[in-house]
Amino acid sequence: MESTIHSSTLDSVQNYYGKILKSSSDLKTGACCSTDSLPKNLQPVLSLVHEDVKEKFYGCGSPFPPNLKGLTVLDLGCGSGRDSYLLSHLVGPEGKVIGVDMTEEQISIAKNFIDYHTEKFGYSKPNIEFKQGFIEDLESLGIESESIDLVISNCVINLSPDKPKVFKEILRVLKPGGELYFSDVFSSRRIPNELKTDPVLLGECLGGALYTEDFRRLIFDLGIYDFRVISTSKIALKNEEIESKVGMIDFYSVTYRIFKLDLEDKCEDYGQVAFYLGTIPDHPHEFLLDDHHILKKGLPMLVCGNTAAMLSKSRFGKFFKIIGDTSVHYGLFDCGPSPASLTITARESSIKETSEIGGACC
Repeated sequence: MESTIHSSTLDSVQNYYGKILKSSSDLKTGACCSTDSLPKNLQPVLSLVHEDVKEKFYGCGSPFPPNLKGLTVLDLGCGSGRDSYLLSHLVGPEGKVIGVDMTEEQISIAKNFIDYHTEKFGYSKPNIEFKQGFIEDLESLGIESESIDLVISNCVINLSPDKPKVFKEILRVLKPGGELYFSDVFSSRRIPNELKTDPVLLGECLGGALYTEDFRRLIFDLGIYDFRVISTSKIALKNEEIESKVGMIDFYSVTYRIFKLDLEDKCEDYGQVAFYLGTIPDHPHEFLLDDHHILKKGLPMLVCGNTAAMLSKSRFGKFFKIIGDTSVHYGLFDCGPSPASLTITARESSIKETSEIGGACC
């Protein structure tokens, strides 16, 4: 029965993005429309991306972390390739981008413009390839274990009928110290079963949205004990019919970052101090690790053991000076509440319920 449901979901999504939607203007809600502006350094690059590629872009965020030069990047659910081509420019000719999507109509557009963008970016040969397949089974596409520096995804994981498999595959292909940086739609409560299979709600990235606490439980079960929120914004659906269907469920576009590191499930204090050296390209003054860790150049910041590990044991290590180690423990680190916590107000009452959408230092 489960495999039948999964097959039906995949068929519905492929039909929605391959047959029903002709461009982003055909979307019925604001869920799959990017609410985050592109980083300033990408605005001129976007003008180089072919209009046919941009026309079929469906995303809810801007998953482009800094310092990508020379990296191997995997774009899950790449669609027509807009984000993949932006990444192609960011990693440079020595880097590599792999885009994966299951929808033939989308992936064919992406493939058609490889030579176009290779020339536009001034490369002597392509640094990008596209593979048609399922994000739940990257192994069958030949993507090897511990071969990827960065995995990104933009409003796609919600469409998967088997999200645990997706995250397991991400962790398999990431190198130690590698990063998952993704934007997706999340919900304030669990989606009722009858709405999960609604083809429009599913295609509009609502039916498959994870309840924030279930997301936390899912990745905790996979050994991810600390993950960070980059940004959160409530989604305006802008469709009365759909709003009446989803009732009291609120939806949010959230961008998360997760490092493949051995981290603790609480923020522990080892007396460590982090200094940002100000040397990350395009970030001379500050570095945003998450929504409440903004490190200013040269300014010491007390950090927990997990934050120190993220800054020193990832590709960002050479840009920071960490004083102290984990030889002496001082107890729990007082990170304080995250400003990105979702405060959910019940529509029919004045009672407020707060749901934390982060883990550990989040």
